[in-house]
Amino acid sequence: MSTGEAVTPIVSQILWSVAVGPVLLILTALLPARRTAAAARARSLLARAAAGCTVVTALGAALAVALSGALRTVCYGVQGIGISLYLDALSATMFCLVSFIGLIVVIFSHQYLDGEPGQIHFVRRLCMTLAAVLFVIIAGNLALFAGAWIATSVALHRLLVFYPDRQAAVLAARKKYLASRIGEACLLVAMAIIFRRFGTLDYGDLFVAAGGPNGLITGAVHAGPMQAAALLLVVTALLKSAQLPLHGWILEVMETPTPVSALLHAGIVNAGGFLILRFAPIVAASIPALDTLAVIGGLTALFGSIVLLPQTSIKVSLAYSTIAQMGFMMLECGLGAFSAALLHILAHSLYKAHAFLASGSVIDIARASWTPSPGGQPHPARMAISIVAVALVTIAVSPLFGASLTEKPGLFALGFVVLLGLIHLIANGIDERPNGYVIGRTVALALLVAVSYYSLQWLMERLTLGCLPRTQILRGPFELGIVLMTMISFGAVTLFQSILPRQARMNRWQALYAHVLNGFYLNTLANRWVLKFWPTPPQGNALQPYPLNLMPRNRS
Repeated sequence: MSTGEAVTPIVSQILWSVAVGPVLLILTALLPARRTAAAARARSLLARAAAGCTVVTALGAALAVALSGALRTVCYGVQGIGISLYLDALSATMFCLVSFIGLIVVIFSHQYLDGEPGQIHFVRRLCMTLAAVLFVIIAGNLALFAGAWIATSVALHRLLVFYPDRQAAVLAARKKYLASRIGEACLLVAMAIIFRRFGTLDYGDLFVAAGGPNGLITGAVHAGPMQAAALLLVVTALLKSAQLPLHGWILEVMETPTPVSALLHAGIVNAGGFLILRFAPIVAASIPALDTLAVIGGLTALFGSIVLLPQTSIKVSLAYSTIAQMGFMMLECGLGAFSAALLHILAHSLYKAHAFLASGSVIDIARASWTPSPGGQPHPARMAISIVAVALVTIAVSPLFGASLTEKPGLFALGFVVLLGLIHLIANGIDERPNGYVIGRTVALALLVAVSYYSLQWLMERLTLGCLPRTQILRGPFELGIVLMTMISFGAVTLFQSILPRQARMNRWQALYAHVLNGFYLNTLANRWVLKFWPTPPQGNALQPYPLNLMPRNRS
């Protein structure tokens, strides 16, 4: 059923059942309870039941969308401002993803926080946060979307300050608070512009008025105010996804319990990407908005990938990984590869949730997987040859799936970056066992990975034909420059990663190492700015003091 078709009462009634899970989570959060260990365990079990119900309804919603296409309810309100639900392939996929991760996090937190004095408060805040994120996904109009978006930020803030005596956690929460308020202001202004232009905020009517989900945009979206609305939506998404230069808050949320980190990195931080995908018909019509996404996303991905390398803390390295992956996702959207961004969200969320929940076992995993390397670090010349080989594999395989540089530049560039992950394997194989069999095997592996990557992208594009714009062709020289710089930059990072250990004793490399380890001090500057305008008084017996060199100048 297309977005413009009439809504039958039966379809509307069936679709309302999707909201049962989030509503149960809200009730779980709001029900009063005594502050006892037994009451906390009971509330945790109730949260698990509500999260399990959400997974069941999500699977039912996905089946309904697969059989009937996009579904929407009537809007109980005026001019698309009210309560309504909207489900298509995009929202059904994200609903299944977030509900599944939410269930895992709720189950994990049941044991992780068992016996914690504030367990019942944590469970209530977790349920409220999860419910708000789910309503962001299934909202049927922009007004409900904005309300759920703001509720997500407010509920997450309460989780970030779960340990109020940890001043680093309070600092991170305040930086997130400021970024969220700026983003929400941009979202509300964009909503006002869209309502003024189309006279409705209901998705079904809005997408039809904007030209449809497949990119057939009418002249109405190209008008000046709508260009501004698209840019405001982009700014909102960038702030939500921890992009440069306001990325630092996500590095310091490690002071919260591990389940919060898992839910944040695997679910909530993806909200920015979902916003771009949800309103892709509007964003895709604005070249400045797409270019902004591509430039900031590309710079953030490069920054996160570089600073990730010298980190010694597993959670900090995972945080920089999230920053980089969100940058890649924004870069994909900026290059017009919207379906690729959705696939990226799915893969990253599942991986990152597992990585955070299993972070306590990283030492055991590293010991179990360690093997001696007789060849040491690959020679830089062989690394360069391997990078060129990967580029040739990308050029050879991508046209088979219609993903060449000119036809689908986003898929082409990201395919090259994905294959760079095989560089060390190829180079090590050449260094340690220089024979034709090993070289042929590694090249065959690169071909297999390339075919698998482009096959998954082709499949995702087919699954989202009715809800996301088609992957765009190369728009011009500026986009070509972004693609080439992406490939050259990440090729250089891969080469740099192999050169640095050989030069570790040189002073200039040690200085560079220190700068990279500290993220080029961007977060330090942000911390000092926040502390200047919003100082946090020292507390007795603080479990975690301010980070080094971030103490306020005058403390009494």
